[in-house]
Amino acid sequence: QVQLVESGGGLVQPGGSLTLSCTLTGGGDRLLHVAWYRQVPGQQHELIAGLLSRGLPDYADSVKGRFTISRDDAKRSVYLQMTSLEFEDTAAYYCNTRPPSYTWGQGTQVTVSS
Repeated sequence: QVQLVESGGGLVQPGGSLTLSCTLTGGGDRLLHVAWYRQVPGQQHELIAGLLSRGLPDYADSVKGRFTISRDDAKRSVYLQMTSLEFEDTAAYYCNTRPPSYTWGQGTQVTVSS
C-alpha cells in the first residue's frame, strides 16, 4: 500500500528553522510533480511549494524566500527547508503530488511559538 510519510516537524521559536522530509513508501510510481502543502484546523490544504522532476521550484507568496523544496528521486523523498519561521507558519505539513493524487499521510506538525 502506497503511503506518504512526513517527518521533521516540531516546536520552534520565531525566526528559527526546520527541515521536513517526506518519503513515498509501499510502491507506487515515482513522484513526478511533488509538492508540500499545509493545513490549519478548519481549512483546506494550502499548496506552498512545488517542484517538477526536472524543473524549477515555485512557491506561494507567503513562503517565498524563506522555504526551499528539494527532492531525491533515488530515495523517493522530498524535503522542505524552512527558515525565518513565523507564527503564521504554524500548521500540519503534508507532501503529495500536484495536484494531489495519493491519500494524504499523517502529516508533521510545525508549531512556531515563543
